[in-house]
Amino acid sequence: MLSAGLPHGTVPKLERPGPLRERVYEALLELITTRALTPGQHLVESELAGHLGVSRQPVREALQRLNTEGWVDLRPAQGAFVHEPTEDEADQLLSVRTLLEAEAARLAAADSDPAGIADLERLCAQGERAVKDDDVELAVTTNAAFHARVMAMASNVVLAELAGQVDRRVRWYYTPVARQRGKQSWIEHRELIDAIASGDESAAAAVMRAHTEHTRSTYHHRDHD
Repeated sequence: MLSAGLPHGTVPKLERPGPLRERVYEALLELITTRALTPGQHLVESELAGHLGVSRQPVREALQRLNTEGWVDLRPAQGAFVHEPTEDEADQLLSVRTLLEAEAARLAAADSDPAGIADLERLCAQGERAVKDDDVELAVTTNAAFHARVMAMASNVVLAELAGQVDRRVRWYYTPVARQRGKQSWIEHRELIDAIASGDESAAAAVMRAHTEHTRSTYHHRDHD
């Protein structure tokens, strides 16, 4: 049931101004990405509409779009369900992520700047605090922000666009292993900061490659509920 996955009060009603169908789509995609709506969960239009404070029509349109993009499975005579990714799907996406982010780390090291390094240091400290406080949501959000900052430091528009296409799915796969990765993930982030700050392109790429591969391996050997 939807109510089991979304505790009362966790989903704010959407404001009316603006393109409603887009706002509903973004809200549902965020709930799926953060696993508030879990893989395999049945999505009932009327319940989703009630949680979001909208009619069923924009919810129906959003579910159709999410189905096209592979986030939702529409099954004849059964309804909509959050897509359950296969191990192959995860492996393929996380492999591509490794390629993109290793190159981003190399480029960031080639032209590192004090402001960028300072931002990475700040995000790393925030991530370390999140792990210490067992705040998984903040750890996932901060991890995404850290990697996005490295990508921004690479100053390659095409690379950033490609990374943006996989960013949400990376968060989707990272969320269930964030606690397992825990402190070690941020130790690796510290190593990456050192490599970028020193301008060592090959070391930065190698550290990032190992870091993302560790996440991929952890996902495949994750604890299943």
